[in-house]
Amino acid sequence: MSSQTTVKRTTTADIAARKGGEPVVCLTAYDAPMASILDPHCDILLVGDSVGMVVHGLPSTVGVTIDMMIMHGRAVMRASERALVVIDMPFGSYEASPAQAFENATRLLKETGAQAVKLESGRYAADAIKFMVERGVPVMGHVGLRPQAINVYGAFRARGRTTTERAEILGEAEATAKAGAFAVVVEGVAEDLAREITERISAPTIGIGASSVCDGQILVTQDMLGLFDWTPKFVKRYASLRSSITDAVVQYASEVRRRSFPEAAQVYRLDSPTRPKKSGA
Repeated sequence: MSSQTTVKRTTTADIAARKGGEPVVCLTAYDAPMASILDPHCDILLVGDSVGMVVHGLPSTVGVTIDMMIMHGRAVMRASERALVVIDMPFGSYEASPAQAFENATRLLKETGAQAVKLESGRYAADAIKFMVERGVPVMGHVGLRPQAINVYGAFRARGRTTTERAEILGEAEATAKAGAFAVVVEGVAEDLAREITERISAPTIGIGASSVCDGQILVTQDMLGLFDWTPKFVKRYASLRSSITDAVVQYASEVRRRSFPEAAQVYRLDSPTRPKKSGA
């Protein structure tokens, strides 16, 4: 019998049951090395379409494709075993109709092995969410600041600052939960609106720039690790890896130019031939 311990992966039902309980820990993951580091500590790993900006250098998430999401989703699944893996549905893959959303969601789940999809919950989204959930596709919603709508907003800015916006976001959150979403990301809204959403919907809320009143939190991992010169107001940097990496690269470049790297410890040498033993006198 194998001595290996089987690790039970977190399910969408586990997350839904955390409403009002222990906060849900979430971070983004786009590759295998990072997923393996994050997996023991996170309840959810989100393969976010933020990969377009964080990894591929795109100006927004609008240019991200399904094929890109599948590639990164597979990498994260290979390196994780504990966390629930949720994969973003990119812009244009779900808005046209519930049938379109279901077709693309099933492709994402089949080709990556991820356990759920996430979509940005505009007013059009409730029908698509209900359609997918009824057919076996777990869905996480996303309200407030919706990055895929950047060309409408004109800038990445906090939402819900007017009475009209507040009512719209609250309505979208309620419709998202009622349609069957197991959790709802709430991004870039004031604390009082985040509290109202959290109190009024049955699904756990996952905050990003929405204060600690939510049922969980998510950040872009590279932001919280300090890999960029600039980060949004709501990000707390838990490390300064950009400066650490820069220092390491500067040292490496200097040693290469001085020919002090590689050192003896990094050099292969021909094994010494074995000398025949002398015969006894």
